Amino acid sequence: MFEAWCKGRTGVPIVDAAMRQLTTVGWMHNRCRMIVASFLSKHLLVSWRLGEKHFMQHLIDGDFASNNGGWQWTVGSGNDGSPWFRIFNPWTQSERFDPNGEYIRKYVPELADLDCEKIHAPHEKCTKDEFEKLGYPRPIVDHMFARCHPFGRCPHGVQTTLLGTLQGCVNKERGLDF
Repeated sequence: MFEAWCKGRTGVPIVDAAMRQLTTVGWMHNRCRMIVASFLSKHLLVSWRLGEKHFMQHLIDGDFASNNGGWQWTVGSGNDGSPWFRIFNPWTQSERFDPNGEYIRKYVPELADLDCEKIHAPHEKCTKDEFEKLGYPRPIVDHMFARCHPFGRCPHGVQTTLLGTLQGCVNKERGLDF
C-alpha cells in the first residue's frame, strides 16, 4: 500500500495527483500535503514517519521542522496536533478544492477526459466498462473503514473486508507487509 501511495496509484484521484506532482515537480500545495498525509496515516494505517521521510526525499522546499511538524499535526501528535480523530475525506476535499478537476487532469492523465461529475470518484461514477477502459486502479482502501476504525464502530462487513486485506498482507518473515 505504501508503494502505491508513493507512486500515485491509490485509486483516489486527488491523492494520486498530489503524489505524482511531488515526484515530478518536487512540490505540492499545503492542502494536498494534508490530504495525502491523512490518507497515508489514517486510511492506509501506515506510520507517518515513512511519509515524512518520503517527502524529505522529494520536496525541493523540504524543511525538517516544517515537514516533521506538518506530519505530526496531521496524525494528531506533537505540540500543535490536530485532533487524532480528524480524518480527511479525500473525495470531499477533491470536490471542494478542485471542483473542475483541473489539478487531477494535469497529474493523472488517464482521467483527463472525464467530466467534472466523474473525475473525483471514477470508481463510483463511471459504468463498469467506462472505468475499466481508463486503466486506473480502484481505491486500495475503503473510506468507511478509515472513518470508523478509530472509534471501534466498524460495521461487520467493513471489519471482514479489513481482515481479508490484512490477511493478504501477511509476510511470514516481516509480519504485516504494508
